[in-house]
Amino acid sequence: MSRLDDIGMNASPDPTAPQRLRADWLRVLAQAPAEQLTAQAEPHLAGHSFEALREPEEGLVMLRARIGNTGDRFNLGEATLARCVLRHTGPDGRVWLGVGHVLGRDTAHARCVAQLDALLQRSDLHAQLWAAVVAPLAAEQEEARRQQRAETEATRVRFFTLQPEVS
Repeated sequence: MSRLDDIGMNASPDPTAPQRLRADWLRVLAQAPAEQLTAQAEPHLAGHSFEALREPEEGLVMLRARIGNTGDRFNLGEATLARCVLRHTGPDGRVWLGVGHVLGRDTAHARCVAQLDALLQRSDLHAQLWAAVVAPLAAEQEEARRQQRAETEATRVRFFTLQPEVS
């Protein structure tokens, strides 16, 4: 049994924590279409240098799940993953590490996510990058999820006759 088995999967961390904010932008960037992300990010990446700590590479990850979302863990299957880790040194000499993990084999997408992750950690660039890249992508993704929920809800079948009687 690993040490991760003791960590609650459904625990709700403080939504204001910096780690939660970073996880949110990494999720949005990783789920964005690669071409759209590259087009929106390219003007903001120009002029910044990055050093590869882990060159973009492809590999497999084991997906784990829990029985009934609360029970014992089990290996669900494998998925392909592209990852990248970069170092960015700012003009003041501070160093930021950017990570990029995306499902699939698109190493260029993983590199772009890592570059944006490093720059989003800089307080002088965060607001600008959030407004220009992350917020529009997040809004599009939320709209797509809303449309999917609406389509699913339109086809829902409710079996009123099978509901238990209330006494």
